Amino acid sequence: MIRLCARLLVLGVTLVLAACGTDHIYDSDEFMAKQRFVSSEPPSLTMITVISNATGGGAHTGLIVNASERVIFDPAGTFRHPNMPERYDVIYGVTDGRLETYIDYHARITYRVQVQKIYVSAEVAELALQMVQKAGPVPKANCANATSKLLSQLPGFQSIKQTWYPRKLAKMFGEIPGVTERMVIDDSPDNNKGILYGAP
Repeated sequence: MIRLCARLLVLGVTLVLAACGTDHIYDSDEFMAKQRFVSSEPPSLTMITVISNATGGGAHTGLIVNASERVIFDPAGTFRHPNMPERYDVIYGVTDGRLETYIDYHARITYRVQVQKIYVSAEVAELALQMVQKAGPVPKANCANATSKLLSQLPGFQSIKQTWYPRKLAKMFGEIPGVTERMVIDDSPDNNKGILYGAP
């Protein structure tokens, strides 16, 4: 009986760990170098908040970092693009077109996307880039928690408090002077993964 209980305990721990599992995508150096993209725009941070049209609740948080290269910190996200390398929840090769594909992927009949952008110094942008590269992989349902923790450590973003809630994080981010905002609304089907195929 004791052995049976011990086995059940081990099985239970294994299942819990599996439920908290993360994606460990780590693309090759060659793929990374081939797809590296440097934007001509000034350094910036852009918060992406996916909002349910049914409940108004936040469904996901992402952070676009435009530094010495432009990347997307997509903690525990589901976005995958055939021409965009990924390492531990950081997506590379973020050209202008692919950035719009990322936003369009999340905007659909069931969700809208809040896009908040702020220009920052090159030093702050580079620090953010280094931090997102060290942050992952992020456990499921930790997108806002991981992003808010990271932002709160950046100069000029100390007003950000760590939170589990994407909309609460978006509200705090929006209160920082200089943030601009737009809302992306799309009536494409809920299952819109087809937009990834054929995208440049």
